[in-house]
Amino acid sequence: NNVAKHTIITSTLTPDWRISNIYTTFTAWCNSHLRKAGTQIENIEEDFRNGLKLMLLLEVISGERLPKPDKGKMRFHKIANVNKALDFICSKGVKLVSIGAEEIVDGNVKMTLGMIWTIILRFAIQDISVEGEHFSWLGKTAPYRNVNVQNFHISWKDGLALCALIHRHRPDLIDYSKLRKDDPMGNLNTAFEVAEKYLDIPKMLDAEDIVNTPKPDEKAIMTYVSCFYHAFAGAEQAETAAKRICKVLAVNQENEKLMEEYEKLASELLEWIRRTIPWLENRVAEQTMRAMQQKLEDFRDYRRVHKPPKVQEKCQLEINFNTLQTKLRLSNRPAFMPSEGKMVSDIANAWKGLEQVEKGYEEWLLTEIRRLERLDHLAEKFKQKCSLHESWTSGKVELLSMKDYESASLMEIRALMRKHEAFESDLAAHQDRVEQIAAIAQELNELDYHDAVTINARCQGICDQWDNLGTLTQKRRDSLERVEKLWETIDQLYLEFAKRAAPFNNWMDGAMEDLQDMFIVHSIEEIQSLITAHDQFKATLPEADKERIATMGIQNEIVKIAQTYGIKLSGVNPYTNLSPQDITDKWDAVKHLVPLRDQMLQEEVARQQSNERLRRQFAAQANIIGPWIQTKMEEISHVSVDIAGSLEEQMSNLKQYEQNIINYKCNIDKLEGDHQLSQESLIFDNKHTNYTMEHVRVGWEQLLTTIARTINEVENQILTRDAKGISQEQLNEFRASFNHFDRKRNGMMDPDDFRACLISMGYDLGEVEFARIMTLVDSNNTGVVTFQAFIDFMTRETAETDTADQVMASFKILASDKTYITVEELRRELPPEQADYCISRMTSYIGSGAPPGALDYISFSSALYGESDL
Repeated sequence: NNVAKHTIITSTLTPDWRISNIYTTFTAWCNSHLRKAGTQIENIEEDFRNGLKLMLLLEVISGERLPKPDKGKMRFHKIANVNKALDFICSKGVKLVSIGAEEIVDGNVKMTLGMIWTIILRFAIQDISVEGEHFSWLGKTAPYRNVNVQNFHISWKDGLALCALIHRHRPDLIDYSKLRKDDPMGNLNTAFEVAEKYLDIPKMLDAEDIVNTPKPDEKAIMTYVSCFYHAFAGAEQAETAAKRICKVLAVNQENEKLMEEYEKLASELLEWIRRTIPWLENRVAEQTMRAMQQKLEDFRDYRRVHKPPKVQEKCQLEINFNTLQTKLRLSNRPAFMPSEGKMVSDIANAWKGLEQVEKGYEEWLLTEIRRLERLDHLAEKFKQKCSLHESWTSGKVELLSMKDYESASLMEIRALMRKHEAFESDLAAHQDRVEQIAAIAQELNELDYHDAVTINARCQGICDQWDNLGTLTQKRRDSLERVEKLWETIDQLYLEFAKRAAPFNNWMDGAMEDLQDMFIVHSIEEIQSLITAHDQFKATLPEADKERIATMGIQNEIVKIAQTYGIKLSGVNPYTNLSPQDITDKWDAVKHLVPLRDQMLQEEVARQQSNERLRRQFAAQANIIGPWIQTKMEEISHVSVDIAGSLEEQMSNLKQYEQNIINYKCNIDKLEGDHQLSQESLIFDNKHTNYTMEHVRVGWEQLLTTIARTINEVENQILTRDAKGISQEQLNEFRASFNHFDRKRNGMMDPDDFRACLISMGYDLGEVEFARIMTLVDSNNTGVVTFQAFIDFMTRETAETDTADQVMASFKILASDKTYITVEELRRELPPEQADYCISRMTSYIGSGAPPGALDYISFSSALYGESDL
């Protein structure tokens, strides 16, 4: 046999046809086709003699119409019909040798079977190679145990090759692991029965003949095996279709997983922002410095511990979104639109709101701490002045209420009068302190001091008492004046002493108060101002000492006169309670407080100098880190637009930048430490640098975000290049064109620049066409075209991707050309996971003639590519 020429030499056929497997096999093969036309044959040589069933057989197996047969029963009618059949066979490129219409009409079995073999060769065994004795399709049996197909006789005797063919395509029909090589009869009968019952292949061979024949007839075996080839051809096509569908569904499932992960991460990040903003917006001030400092420490923990991971999550969210959109574009899927309120822009706006509130919160904390510091200082000063005043007023009401003048002598009344005048002088001198107390109380109220009620009550008590003292003082003066005319002039020396001693004593009280006064400063200049004021005070001490000596001289004069004239002094100045010893003691106290004040001021100088060192230390680092961050931002920008190297080289450079940035983190941490030391020392300004810690933090976060985004952009460019088959030269040309029209050098083109770029590349753009292109490259209406969007557009038109029509065609194969598909077909043809995916998403088929539960694969395929609303 020469298959290439489709030639048959009839002398090679077995002489005894009726008892051979060839006769039985050919009869069964013919009937397997003729029954489709509603007829059968019993004897090949008899039933084909008139040519009618022979022509019908050729029409069934070829799918073509033959010339109209003659219905007459005469011999020449029969010969004419057989000739029509033989002519049709020859028209298919088959060369018939020694076969004529007369032999067929005469019932020549040998010639008739030779003709049937010719038909089988041409129409059923296209891939047979008699010399090589194999089907290329039979290579699928190679992996099976005990199967090695080398020919079409001995290789099939044990039945395992037939069982392997069935199991390879329909593993549900045969359990191959239970078959034994030493049971050829059982194996062959199993294959024959399964093929007839489930594959619609009639039993053409006899198992006993095959087993008991040393070399089974290869034509019979080849004919029977060819039926399996045609039976499984549809399955091969279905398998290919199923693989395509699985590939498409896998892409969709992966994209949906990325969408779910984006939605989850976006929801968690927005929820964290939603919970954090009310905390930062809470501006209810604490009443104590310690509580406010704890708030500041909580805020520092938030900046150092809680916020940085969220910055990374936000950056990762943007990277995931960009990667997802790239994958959707590469797989010809519609762009991903997150849930309402969860767009990248929504998260960016929420983050911006968070940072605005955050900045305001830190400023509020520092303002409140300054206010509480001021309040504590004022409250302590208020208490000191109140204590001094209350100490002075102690017993004054009782003194002014006394009526001792009613029973006093002339000298005593004069003394009382002068004593009262001295008291009035003292009272006037204390008026300034009362006004200071009232002013401090007023300031504490204006600054919302937490214990303002106590302050106000104490201040009101002092003011009421002061008014009462004024009233009593005036009343006592009136009383003394009424009796003044009854008394002689009081001793002038006592009076002079009292008048000089009282203001001097008041000056010393003021000096002691000033020397013990608390102070708060924030710079060397402020403490230097206090030192200058203190030096000026010390310069007044010699003059004050002269006043003290003069005042004490009056007392010495009194003693001298008393000694001269023998006056016995009572030891008490009738005009004042101040004794010379009081003046001396207070003077000694003033001289003792002066060096203590010097020490306090010098300690404060040291503290301010330490603060200045902290300022300079922070500024030295900040003035290096700030420009470094800006330089890295510019370098990264240059790398992202550089077309000198490949994308892999750009990625390598960016990874090196990323590692350098990560290694630089220790400098940021050190600056954070210096910043914390400054805040703990209550340093709130720094004239040595324009960079605040907030500036550095924002710059650092922007640098981390920029390098991560830039790396992601290059990764997406690599992904796009590889998926679209773009060469490095093409990518460099795209980059050069983009850079040329990126007039602002910010990595983006305005619409006018983009239009100019397209025109330069030969596009004929009308307004409608340009508007359509802009919806592709700027789907979010940002008003700019990024390089990634530019690359996607330049490669979109020529990309070879799967389409909705291709997926529909694949489903149609699985559905055996029906416009619907069943659940059973999906589960049979697809892996379980992909089958469940389709079943859960396909809508019910709406149409006539479909069984219950039929599914609409056409609308499902359209939905995969965004062409419907499913």
